[in-house]
Amino acid sequence: MPDSTHIRPATQADIPALIDLEQKVATAAHWSRAQYEAMFTESSPQRSALVIEANRVVQGFLISRAIGAEWEIENIVVAGQARRIGLATRLMGKFLDQARAGKAKSVFLEVRESNRAARALYEKSGFVENGRRRLYYASPPEDAVLYHLPFV
Repeated sequence: MPDSTHIRPATQADIPALIDLEQKVATAAHWSRAQYEAMFTESSPQRSALVIEANRVVQGFLISRAIGAEWEIENIVVAGQARRIGLATRLMGKFLDQARAGKAKSVFLEVRESNRAARALYEKSGFVENGRRRLYYASPPEDAVLYHLPFV
């Protein structure tokens, strides 16, 4: 699958695929259709939404937003059958390249403490743990681990 994949900016036409993917992944941030649609309005904060496709089928996505000179990763999802082949790593790499090219000073995110796969991806990408939010998540209650990646 990796050889037939490509990354591109998400469009409004991708919203059904994004919703379908995130609903199948328990660790994903679950947004309403209206929240996805708002990403594509001019009044929305500056956002980047990337999708990775294989054979014209969306297999994953990464959504982030700019907060001043920093970026926050809001959601990263890869389809279950497409995991462990490097798609999330490719999405992350593309996003970080764009953030650097856009003169971002840093990127930050939070993740469930138990999400070992995501934490491994972030650490492999150069993020460092820099805090916790006690019992930030519900269902089940769990701490959020905060990560930061400064650009030098």
